[in-house]
Amino acid sequence: MLVQWNKYAQRLGDKGFKIMEALLLINDPTLDGTTITLELPNEGSKLDFESQINGLLGHLKGHLHNHDITIQVNVNEAIESKRSLNDQDRYNRLMEINPNLDLLRTTFGLDLTS
Repeated sequence: MLVQWNKYAQRLGDKGFKIMEALLLINDPTLDGTTITLELPNEGSKLDFESQINGLLGHLKGHLHNHDITIQVNVNEAIESKRSLNDQDRYNRLMEINPNLDLLRTTFGLDLTS
């Protein structure tokens, strides 16, 4: 199933349908019996995908010789709280990554205020 899924995605990409190709390749679908489950990151992606689902279903049903295949789309919006970082917060984070940043700051007499 996955081979045919990827072939269809590549065929769409070759025809210039890059958004649909990206949606198909965003992650691997799972197969449970005759139900294919695809997880997409947001409702907009789901709407785009569902508008083009008939071509994919036709391709899969024909190449897999199984006309009972259905596709279920789940939206998984992993909501991360993004906090606003000030210059000091960014500097502290970069210092965790590379402590030599402080040497660079003091050598060139740099400060954190703009």
